[in-house]
Amino acid sequence: MPAADVLARLNRRFGYDERSAAILVFPVVAVLLVVAAYPILYSFWVSLHDIVLTRPLRRPFVGGDNYLRIFGDERFWLAVSRTTVYTVATVAVTTLLAMLVALLLNESFPGQRFLSALLLVPWATPSVVNGLMWKWIYDPTYGLLNALLLKVGLIERYRAWLGDPDLTLMLIANAAIWKQMPLAALLLIVTMKAIPDDLYRAAKVDGANVVQRFLHVTLPALRPGLMLVLVYETMISIRHFDLFLIMTQGGPGDASFTLSWLIYVETFRSLRFGTGAAMSYVLAMATFLLSWAVIRWLGKRI
Repeated sequence: MPAADVLARLNRRFGYDERSAAILVFPVVAVLLVVAAYPILYSFWVSLHDIVLTRPLRRPFVGGDNYLRIFGDERFWLAVSRTTVYTVATVAVTTLLAMLVALLLNESFPGQRFLSALLLVPWATPSVVNGLMWKWIYDPTYGLLNALLLKVGLIERYRAWLGDPDLTLMLIANAAIWKQMPLAALLLIVTMKAIPDDLYRAAKVDGANVVQRFLHVTLPALRPGLMLVLVYETMISIRHFDLFLIMTQGGPGDASFTLSWLIYVETFRSLRFGTGAAMSYVLAMATFLLSWAVIRWLGKRI
């Protein structure tokens, strides 16, 4: 039998078959529909109804009234402003620190591998442990921050750091930055490793100094990694909830009353699932639009 016929029979028997591929993919698609698509659609259905668990048998359809109600709520806009401040501060400082750490660890020096491994410790720390650790550091009676500042003479007595409305949001942001920065730095290091050395040698021949090489060689080549870092950090920061639950529970007063915390209070404390679901969709759309804007803005420059 000619070799061509043998190959043709093998291809017909073992080659790509759309029906077989569909059968193999179907279980994965079914699982995604059950665990992802259905909850999303159901939560949107909930957002169109006035559902309050204190009267579970009465679920009137209200259409977009839940959305109009939350847009007219002062608490919502306060939460939006707090979320905006927290997100901008967290993303900006995380990206800047990640850039500096990536530039440092991209160089060869004694202990570079040890520092690279040590960098993973904050990122590998569970979120709950991270929140508890920083809550203890800020503790007004036995916190490490008070002890250090008192030791060097910067304060005269212990302070309740998380009880200060002017500092609370930034102190929580500091805890988030400590955990999120290592992953951002690793993403930037991976991007830096892909930059050809020839570009740096050519820049040196042209007389470019360290700053000029960073601005004209490193920074343009880092745009894909920066885009990934900005999108990821924005998505994480705008939806942060665990640190607020563990460290302040929205307090003191409304100092750390972010949008994710308002959704929790509306849904699980006030038991108003309709408006809670509507707020969740607003938060999801805000996350999507911000990510799309960053990708579109940086994508044009890649």
